[in-house]
Amino acid sequence: MHEGGCLCGHIRYRATGAPDFPHLCSCTHCQKLSGGPVMSWVDFPREGFEWTGSGGEPVWYNTFPDSQRGFCGICGSSVAAQDDGDAKLVGVTMMSLDDHTGLVPERQSFRPNAVPWLPIVGAQD
Repeated sequence: MHEGGCLCGHIRYRATGAPDFPHLCSCTHCQKLSGGPVMSWVDFPREGFEWTGSGGEPVWYNTFPDSQRGFCGICGSSVAAQDDGDAKLVGVTMMSLDDHTGLVPERQSFRPNAVPWLPIVGAQD
């Protein structure tokens, strides 16, 4: 079981499935959301994923035509991403996990947007 949440604790989640595809993302949305050159993400199966905090689900904001990012409406922490429709996975920001021990990014998405002063993670796609 994996648990996590936002900085103030209003948004909390629990995932009982195995983590999948820990990665870094350098898309312009992640850069603007984080204020940094990358964000780290990991996916969990939607089945077995639940919002457990007093705030329920995060506030959702559409960042791509078929994808949205979730953040806490109180502290502003980015905690999740999900695709529209019948997506089978929920992405969470790796650092929102209470314990991210053992999760190491395998790849880096949106490499053309990466800053030149940080090494790229993973083999070329």
